[in-house]
Amino acid sequence: MRPPSSPHATYTFGPGRLTPAVKALIIANVAGYLATMVAPSIQLSLGLIPAAVIERFWFWQPVTYMFQHGGLFHLLFNMLALWMFGVELERLWGTRFFARYYFVAGVGAALTTIVASLLPLGFADALYGSVTVGASGAIYGLLLAYALTYPNRPIYLYMVFPIPAKVFVLIIGAISFLSSISGSASGVAHATHLGGIAAGYLYLVWRRGALGTQVRSQIPALAVEQAAEAVRRSRRRPQQRYESPGSLNQGVGTNYRHGLVWITKLSLARSDYNPVVRRACRR
Repeated sequence: MRPPSSPHATYTFGPGRLTPAVKALIIANVAGYLATMVAPSIQLSLGLIPAAVIERFWFWQPVTYMFQHGGLFHLLFNMLALWMFGVELERLWGTRFFARYYFVAGVGAALTTIVASLLPLGFADALYGSVTVGASGAIYGLLLAYALTYPNRPIYLYMVFPIPAKVFVLIIGAISFLSSISGSASGVAHATHLGGIAAGYLYLVWRRGALGTQVRSQIPALAVEQAAEAVRRSRRRPQQRYESPGSLNQGVGTNYRHGLVWITKLSLARSDYNPVVRRACRR
């Protein structure tokens, strides 16, 4: 027997409403695509050309190339992935840290492309003078972060086969790596994709170590603060001051031990994805 449906039930598709950073990035990418349709030649200035960055010092290209796309479907698939994976990450991390990570992955992908164009390999000569456009490097960085955060979430490969997120990232990472070293001329910037994954991973590892050091450096000050608070709480109880000479020391010791337990829990906060570190990321 079918249960009665509630008149207040709501249904959503995907991760839900757009978050501020994801919304701003989608608007910027759509605006960049429309500008390319009006003046296609601007991709030579805003797209990523390793020769132009190295020889002409066009240092804005590692940033602006992320907002240029080679076609409508290229834009649609990238923005769909940004919405699917970026919304949950921004809610988890906060807008500031999410935006910072997005640009670190995108710029890191561009730098990887420039370095790859200088290698003594067969594809390097063609890559050195070619134009790379698209937000795929940053998107691949988001895929990595999503797999690290939700490793067992199912992602549909080719919209058909559900596989865990961690396996999905391993597959696309291996494809990008093998395609990069084989010099595939399919028009896909595999080196850029691989660079986005590598830059995102290194940044998350560095942030975890930096935040762990920051939390550990705060432990002595927190211990003193907790001890002082324990003393203040004990002095607010006059019956302990007169009725039992040892009750004050007992109260201070009990509260101080509670403070040390709290500090010990704080010192174990080493991951970028727990509430303590998320608050630190938003600062």
